Amino acid sequence: MAIEFFAEDIDFPLYKEDFLETFIARLIISKDKEVGEISYIFCSDEYLLKINIDYLQHDYYTDIITFDYVEDNLISGDVFLSIDRVEDNAQVLSVDFESEFARVLSHGILHLIGFKDKTDEEAAEMRKEEDKAIALFNEVKAEMSL
Repeated sequence: MAIEFFAEDIDFPLYKEDFLETFIARLIISKDKEVGEISYIFCSDEYLLKINIDYLQHDYYTDIITFDYVEDNLISGDVFLSIDRVEDNAQVLSVDFESEFARVLSHGILHLIGFKDKTDEEAAEMRKEEDKAIALFNEVKAEMSL
């Protein structure tokens, strides 16, 4: 098991990595899955736009792109997360940065676990799971006295 964090094209002071690792692992385990190799790459809008164009042929900004390497119950993947988008989304949605960060952070893992968001019904289920994940984020934060 390895959950790693990187920053590309952005100066982003990471939360305590042990906290993020604990949160992500508990989210995965709560869905009866196992933690595999997961890399989070925190980046800028422009960096993620290039990934979106080069790998998905989508020419638009997004907050997250997840590359799925899941095998059976072993959750593995690369998760690219635009800090610029998270900041903008938080303002647009009138929520604090940390809540939006927790939502997007968990969104990638939820995709790897198997949740989809293409249809209205799937999106509603994903939102419900994101809300549970935010509650778990806050629970782990309190347990670790952060």
